[in-house]
Amino acid sequence: MRVQRPKGTVDILPDESGSWEKVEQILRDFFKQANYREIRTPSFENYNVFSRSSGETSDVVEKEMYDFNDKGGRHIALRPEGTAGVVRAYVEDKLYAPEIAKPLNVYYIESTFRYERPQAGRQREFHQIGIESFGSANPLADVETIVLAHDLLAKLGVKNYELHINTLGNSQVRQGYHDALVNYFKPVRDQLSDDSKRRLEKNPLRILDSKDEQDKKFLPNAPKIVDYLDQESKENFDQILKMLDQLKINYVIDNDLVRGLDYYTGVIFEFMVEDKSIWESASTILGGGRYDNLVEEFDGPSTPAVGFGIGEERLMLVLQKQNPKLFADQGIDFFIANIGQETEVKTVEIARLLRKQGLKVQYDVEQKKLKAQFKKADRAKAKYVITLGDKELTAKVLNVKRLSDAKTFKFAFNDLENINAVMKQLKE
Repeated sequence: MRVQRPKGTVDILPDESGSWEKVEQILRDFFKQANYREIRTPSFENYNVFSRSSGETSDVVEKEMYDFNDKGGRHIALRPEGTAGVVRAYVEDKLYAPEIAKPLNVYYIESTFRYERPQAGRQREFHQIGIESFGSANPLADVETIVLAHDLLAKLGVKNYELHINTLGNSQVRQGYHDALVNYFKPVRDQLSDDSKRRLEKNPLRILDSKDEQDKKFLPNAPKIVDYLDQESKENFDQILKMLDQLKINYVIDNDLVRGLDYYTGVIFEFMVEDKSIWESASTILGGGRYDNLVEEFDGPSTPAVGFGIGEERLMLVLQKQNPKLFADQGIDFFIANIGQETEVKTVEIARLLRKQGLKVQYDVEQKKLKAQFKKADRAKAKYVITLGDKELTAKVLNVKRLSDAKTFKFAFNDLENINAVMKQLKE
């Protein structure tokens, strides 16, 4: 039987991995500029880390989570999203300690796992990029998170994206809204999907996120949370919107936006991309919001928090369509073509010297004929080819050919120790 990868997984091959690496480096540099530091948590956790954070009635827990009992009988789950593990680490490793500056800002790039129908930009093993900020209840922390999301998409060259924003208010607001939803859906309970019947008892807010056709006809007339906001929640939301206006960040107030996980409180948001070449209708590329109760849920101290997550596969799908120049193969700087056994060690020495100075360098470990080596240089998209034979070795000189116009240059071996001067001449 032929060995195959599991359904819903992909191999990111060498021709593609450079594109992923480039995007991830842009992300890392961007987050560091805002003083977010990386956190790495296990790819599996105890089951209750995710069930208590995402919510027992969420699709993630009910349908999508990979969970199992390990050999010690422990109920384990593969990580379906990034926030819960970070919060668990925040509590367990006492990152709330007074001596640690607040807010504590972290980012992650990690594999996540959900059992769902594979489709474009959605796999059963996928990669999530996220940031989390712990310790500030100030609306400016929400604005900072939204601004970072907005500016990150702009930096990557994403086009036609739109910010959708809503607020879930505080716990009293949500309780009032919960009761209103129960009153609305109870008379039509028999017409709801089985999932929504169950959610009506446990978490009616979850019905609003239903994709089932049985439920969709009841959603347009369902109560809106905006009608149940108290004064404090309204003022908080208005303050955030006012700052976004002043920063000239456009948004749509989306009363139907609820997000798919139970831990959100206060302001929530999604950035949606409109691109008919990828999706029939606008689709979410980034989402997040405030979750002020989750640290306490994990038995930590009361800690306000806000963050966002991006599905990297969906992001790559969008960038490949909208900004393909980002992934143009830049090739290598030098290919060293050498002839003769006596030149082999010198070839390695030259490659090491140039690499130490930050250049991309390759040579032919198979030591094919010169013509074949030049073909390899073309395939590697080398900018320059250094030719080294017995004659050059004796004279301690190198012939360098610029492949864009076939112009040749001569340099002494020790010239390479000041590569900046060499490169200046090569580019003239």
